[in-house]
Amino acid sequence: MTILKRLLIGAASLGLATTIGLSAASAGDISGAGATFPFPVYSKWADAYKTQTGVGLNYQSIGSGGGIKQIKAKTVTFGASDMPLKPADLDAAGLVQWPMIMGGVVPSINLQGISAGQLTIDGPTLAKIYMGEVTKWNDDSIQRLNPMVKLPDTAIAPVYRSDGSGTNFLFTNYLSGVSDDFKSKIGANTSVQWPAGIGAKGNEGVANMVKQTDGAIGYIEYAYVKQNKLTYLKLVNAAGKAVEPSAASFQAAASNADWKNAEGYYLVLTNQKGAESWPITGASFILMHTKVDDADAAKTALTFFDWAYKSGTDLAASLDYVPMPPEVVSMVEQTWADKIADGSGNPVLKK
Repeated sequence: MTILKRLLIGAASLGLATTIGLSAASAGDISGAGATFPFPVYSKWADAYKTQTGVGLNYQSIGSGGGIKQIKAKTVTFGASDMPLKPADLDAAGLVQWPMIMGGVVPSINLQGISAGQLTIDGPTLAKIYMGEVTKWNDDSIQRLNPMVKLPDTAIAPVYRSDGSGTNFLFTNYLSGVSDDFKSKIGANTSVQWPAGIGAKGNEGVANMVKQTDGAIGYIEYAYVKQNKLTYLKLVNAAGKAVEPSAASFQAAASNADWKNAEGYYLVLTNQKGAESWPITGASFILMHTKVDDADAAKTALTFFDWAYKSGTDLAASLDYVPMPPEVVSMVEQTWADKIADGSGNPVLKK
C-alpha cells in the first residue's frame, strides 16, 4: 500500500474531505471537486489513468454542495454532484451536466449479533427512524418485518450527513417518495434539518461514525459499506420485494433510466419499478461550464472522462458501481461537442 493510499484511508476514517493526487498535483493535472459518492471509483480511475498517461487527477471529495459552489466559482475545471441540477439552473449558471457513473445508497447498521443482510427494513419505517419516531431496534414496526430475528432493546442512533451532499438528496428524495409525513416535515434536498441523530461529514465520516456507535444506522454509498465491512440492511422496494444491495440490484433500477428523454440529463432513479431493483439508486454527475476559460484544461478533463467511460468499466464494476450504457456515452460525447466551447465558440473536444 502506498503512503498516499494510507493517508487517504486515514483521512476517510476521520471523516475528513479527501483528495486524490494532491501531493502530486502539477500544472497539467485535472482539477475537480464535489461528491463523495463516486470518490472510490474516481480514485481507481485516477491511479490507472496516471499510470497510462502521466496525467493526474486532483479531486477534492468535499460533497456535492461544495462541488457545485466550486464549479460556479470557476476554481476547478469540473464539479461533481449526486443531485442533478434542473435545466433552468444549468442555464442560469452557464453549466452543462452529464451522468458519469451509477451506484446505490445503502442503510447500514452497527448492532451486536446481527450480520449483513439479516435484517429487512422498508421505506416508511426508515423514514420514521430518521424523524425520531422509531427509537428502539425491537420496535414493533421493525419486528414485524423480521419475525424470525430476536431484536435487542437497543436505542437507535441515526447518523446523517452534516454537509450538503447528493447522498442526502438521494436518501431524502427516496424517503419523501415513500412517506408523505417525511415529505411534509423534512423534504428532499442536499441539506435538511434532521430532528434526531448524529451528524458526520462525507460518506467516509458516516461510515466511520456507524462503526464507532452501538445501535447506529447510517445511509452510505455501497463502496464505503464494503470497504468498512459494515452490516447492511435489506430494503423493501417498490414491488414489495426485500432486496440486497449489489451491482445487479443497482443495474436493475438503472435499467429503467430514460436518459434520452431527460432534458439536461436531469433524472432521479430512486424507487424504480422492478422486483430486483434497489430503491436508493442514483447517478453521479459531472458539471462543467459551457464557455470555458481554459480550453486546454477542459480538453484534458474531457479526454479523461472519455477514457473512464470506455476503459474504466471493469474498475467501476469491481466496486459495484454501474457503468453508463454505451448509448448514453454516445449521447454524452455529442453533448460535449455541442455544448462545451472555448471563448471563440469552437468545440473543446469534437466527437
